[in-house]
This record gives sequence, structure tokens and C-alpha cells, in this order.
Amino acid sequence: MSRSTVQTPNLAFDPVREDAIADPLTSGATPYERYARLDVLHTLQQPRSTVDAELSFIVTTQVMELLFDLLRHEWELAQRALRADDLPGALAALRRGANAQDVLNSSWDLLATLTPVEFSAFRPLLGEASGFQSSAYLRLEFLLGNKSDRLLAMYQGAPETHRELSDALARPGLYDDVVALLARRGFAVAPNVGPERYTASPQLEAAWRTVYTDPAHAELVVLAEALLDTAERVTRWRQRHYASVKRSMGAKPGSGGSSGLSWLKAAADQDVFPELWTVRGEL
Repeated sequence: MSRSTVQTPNLAFDPVREDAIADPLTSGATPYERYARLDVLHTLQQPRSTVDAELSFIVTTQVMELLFDLLRHEWELAQRALRADDLPGALAALRRGANAQDVLNSSWDLLATLTPVEFSAFRPLLGEASGFQSSAYLRLEFLLGNKSDRLLAMYQGAPETHRELSDALARPGLYDDVVALLARRGFAVAPNVGPERYTASPQLEAAWRTVYTDPAHAELVVLAEALLDTAERVTRWRQRHYASVKRSMGAKPGSGGSSGLSWLKAAADQDVFPELWTVRGEL
């Protein structure tokens, strides 16, 4: 095809983002490096000590942060699909999210060889930095219904992040959109929408009992099991976090001032989507 016959793509249907078109990404030796921004990526690992294990700690932390963003992307896609009554789309997003969760949980293996002596050697350089301060992870907790407005105080010095988290706190979580779907299907349930932490509902447990025992709701059973896959992986993440901290630093207070192990243990014991767990004892 000659240059004069090349047509401009229809941006209404072209999957290429306009902002990506506007950014030439001219740095990088190869198209692959330019596409993945490797010129930036490989400059972000800056150990502050001479402890060999610190690089593994930094890389693992950054990988986790990227996966938090990917997981948020998938869960929000699932929400939009649920609102459109698109169960196949919601299930596809949840399954992709479960794969991301598996990688997240496995990433703790990278820290399993970090001894207390090694961690203690560079831990003072973290100052008050703590994974507890991750805004990307906090968004995931809000999506799961684990909401708390007091956690926003640590972001007062970052207005944009504070605003985004405040918006996320006020918006429905993933489970809220599931409950809204059940309500549209005729179940006597109501989403627990708002900035409050999700609390278990006997009415919702009764609805899930009907879903599991009435063949007419077979597609909702598939959704319930996909949600349980998600919930179980969240619990595994929290348990791995608890075990990793216990192994590397014992019962010392968290670097960000948290109660360390006791807080992590309480989080690991908290069920996600609780009615999907409690109803199983009645089936």
C-alpha cells in the first residue's frame, strides 16, 4: 500500500489509546525497551545499604505494587461487568485476577530467604516506611469492603492520593456490586454501600443458600465460586504476609508504627465475603 492510501484509524474503535499515540517513547535501544519503558524500570532499584538481600526486598516490593495495580484493574472490570449484568465478563476478570493473586502470593517466596540479621542490617534505612502505607493495596482493601476512613490520615500530605482514596472509600466495593446483581435477580438483599466497613448480613446468607440449592441459579453458583477463589487467595496473601514478617523480624513493632504481628494476625483471621463462607455449613 502506498503512503498516500494509508487511512487514518477510526479512534472510536481503535484500541490504541490517544495518549499513547501522543507519547513517542523515543528513549530505549529497541522497540521492546521503548514499549515496556525499560529505560525507566531498571533505574528504580536503588539499595541504600551494602546488604546483598536489600535488592531482593526492593524488587519484590515493586513487583507487588505493580500486581496490586493489575488486580485493581481486574476487580474494577468485574464491577463494571456486574453492573451491566455481564456475568461472563465478570467471571473472566475475576479469573484473571485470581491468576494475578497467585503470582502475588508466590512473590513472598522471594523474601523467604531474608534472615532477621540481613533485614535488621538495612531496616533502619526504611525510616517510617512500611508496606502498610501502600495506597495501591489500601484501594484493594476498600474494594473488598474492608473500609476505614481513619487510614486516610497518613495521606494528608499527598492531596491527589488522598482524594483518590476518599473516592474509593465512598464507592461501592466489588461485593456490593455482586449484592446489587442479586437484588436485580429478585433476592431481598441490599448492598452495604458507603464508607463503612462491610458487615455480614443474614439476608445475604439466606440468598446464597437459595443460590446453591435452587438449580435455576446455576450461573450464580459459578459466580459465587469465583468470588470464593478470590477470597481464599486474599486470605493466603494475608497469611503469607504474617508468616513472612514473623520470620524476618519476629514480634518487633512495624516500621510504620503498626502493631506488627498482632495486626497482621487479626487481618489474616478476617474472612472476605463472609456469607459465602458461613453458608457452607448449612448446605
